[in-house]
Amino acid sequence: MPLGVVIRRQPGVTRWAKWVWRAVAVLPGAASADWQELRREGEAVEYHAATLPLTVYRSETEAYRIVLAAESPSVFVVLHPSEEASPDRPYVVHSVTVSAHEAQQALDSGEELVEPVPMPPPLYAWLADFVDRHHADETFMKRKRGPAVEMQSEDGKGDARIRQAADVYRSPASRRKGELH
Repeated sequence: MPLGVVIRRQPGVTRWAKWVWRAVAVLPGAASADWQELRREGEAVEYHAATLPLTVYRSETEAYRIVLAAESPSVFVVLHPSEEASPDRPYVVHSVTVSAHEAQQALDSGEELVEPVPMPPPLYAWLADFVDRHHADETFMKRKRGPAVEMQSEDGKGDARIRQAADVYRSPASRRKGELH
């Protein structure tokens, strides 16, 4: 599903940040755009910065359930600092996701700016329907140990630099008669 990303530019509140840039909305089914101005209120401007595909996967339904169960379900917009560093376009919209796990991975890298944006009701209904159709609970499987493989131990092998009658790494079961202790 194509999602348009709306980014707002507002005057900064400190002298070190002239502008504050934030993703504020997504537009389901939007046409392509490239920083098209949508609305202006004084010095605050909203842009339709980009339209990106939102892709969902059957294997990620658990992450989608986390987002749907949140107090305020969100779409996560991932922004990269622009390499051109233009004051008019300081960020590039890298991706959009509804996966809590993907959003966390983007946050962990420390390079991207991840903005949660309120999920529109039609997108919520579409995602909930997808999860209902494709989610399957995974049953808990307790891990079992494999069979012990005998005669493959490295008993008696220790540090090759230590030359002594009793190797400090040798187990008590490998002691032979007459060996010095």
